[in-house]
Amino acid sequence: MATDLARPSASAGTRPSRGPGRSSARNGERISRGWMVVCTIAVVLASIYFLVPVLWLVIASTKSAGDLFSTSGFAFAGFHLWDNIVNLSTYDHGIFWRWSLNSIIYSVFGSALTTAVCAITGYAIAVYRFRGRRVLLAAVLASMLVPGTVIAQPTYVLLVQMGLNNSYAGLLLPALVYSFGVLLCYIYAQQSVPIELIEAARLDGAGEFRIFASIGVRLMGTGLVTVLLFAFLSSWNSYLLPLLVLTDQHLMPLTVGLTGWNQSAISIPGLQVLTIIGSLISVIPIAIVFVSLQRFWRSGLTAGSLR
Repeated sequence: MATDLARPSASAGTRPSRGPGRSSARNGERISRGWMVVCTIAVVLASIYFLVPVLWLVIASTKSAGDLFSTSGFAFAGFHLWDNIVNLSTYDHGIFWRWSLNSIIYSVFGSALTTAVCAITGYAIAVYRFRGRRVLLAAVLASMLVPGTVIAQPTYVLLVQMGLNNSYAGLLLPALVYSFGVLLCYIYAQQSVPIELIEAARLDGAGEFRIFASIGVRLMGTGLVTVLLFAFLSSWNSYLLPLLVLTDQHLMPLTVGLTGWNQSAISIPGLQVLTIIGSLISVIPIAIVFVSLQRFWRSGLTAGSLR
């Protein structure tokens, strides 16, 4: 009897050993080892898929025109990175840096204006109750189903009729219409801006714009950073609309200019190296913006998942 009482029970004092293939418990959740292996392999393959082209771009940027076509794509040859940058800066009176400045203008100012318009529109749809509100929200959702290539030609025709083709405004104004940003701001405003807080501000005598600027914008901050990031990436990578709207070479962004160089490289082989080094430099601003806003973007996504 004493021996039986002193013997620890398996359920109270010990845990059954986990055999191979069983799941491990962490923080109250059971995670299958097989599923962890599958997820790890998927992440590794996805990383390789996205990083291999960047690696090739970095290696190719260090090669001369002769080494680019005579050596393996992932093998280093002579280091000519600085020479390539100098040639890029001096070719056609430094037109590449003018394209870079244009891309910065279109992306920075365009994304800032786009975020402001999306914030006001999404906030208004989420907070105010008016006739046709559901129809307007449905129109925003339906517009997301229309590809940008479909409306590029009608947009170009409208810009020509308004006299805005071949100008900065011809690219900045169409960027203001961003249905995904409006929907995202609507979701964030609906989840993060309490109606009771707005009503209390109205009782204190605050105007609607002051309520939006002092309360709505602050509570929607993480969502606005997310919209700003997506709008910047969309504007920086935009190609079709600038190709249709702009004819002046000094107004073109990097996407159109580098594509033109790539097409001309068939008859001018030296342009192939300049296109590669230009593509590598064009990635740097995107990386800087993404790293700078990643903290806000990640916290915004986490907050949205917990609501």
